Amino acid sequence: MSKPALHSAAPDFTAPVVGGEFKSGDTVTLSKLKGSPVVLYFYPRDDTPGCTKQACGIRDSWAALKKSAQIFGISPDSAKSHEKFIRKHELPFPLIADEDKTIAQAYGVWMEKSMHGRKYMGVERSTFVIDAKGKIAAVFEKVKPEEHAEQVLGALK
Repeated sequence: MSKPALHSAAPDFTAPVVGGEFKSGDTVTLSKLKGSPVVLYFYPRDDTPGCTKQACGIRDSWAALKKSAQIFGISPDSAKSHEKFIRKHELPFPLIADEDKTIAQAYGVWMEKSMHGRKYMGVERSTFVIDAKGKIAAVFEKVKPEEHAEQVLGALK
């Protein structure tokens, strides 16, 4: 599935979420967040080197980011895995569990990847900035973890 186009409606979803103001067992529905910008950043796996670097970059820029948007990390990991990742790295923002990959598929980031000549399905590190009306305002593909927080801050200005 291809990524949603700029200025098109962001694909809606309801999914398990933990962290931030959410607790175990909570869900979040994207369409209920209208009224303020939302950042969805898709990453491959909790507690891997690049994903940790990316999450910690957001954590370290949290004071500036939270003033401009609601931010959610999304990966195919379980809520339980997310809770451990949040605790270990003191992440102040919520993480969405997309275990069945329906959100990643709706946003066109679940795709064939290749590493060391081996092909496999996985999440392409991508970020979507959604405006207060629920439209896609910016898309960052093949995000570099160390530059991610700066890119997001720039897009929210």
